[in-house]
Amino acid sequence: MVVSITEISVLILAAVAAFVLYKVLKTATSLAVNAVLGVLTLIVAKFLLGLEIAITWIAVLICAIGGILGALVIIVLNYLKIAFV
Repeated sequence: MVVSITEISVLILAAVAAFVLYKVLKTATSLAVNAVLGVLTLIVAKFLLGLEIAITWIAVLICAIGGILGALVIIVLNYLKIAFV
């Protein structure tokens, strides 16, 4: 049984692709978790704490990108009556 250079190349290429996919999915997973936690923080602030935060697509986008920190910024801006009122 002789292994050709093509088979070895495909094996190396598959290993590299698996490694890159692992890194991308690992990063995407942490970003997704951060986004969900940010939106949940915003919902908790609105419904459980009774803040009058206007949940618009901009607020959700800020929470999705900024996560919990983005939600805290929105909460502070709402508390100071600067934005999201």
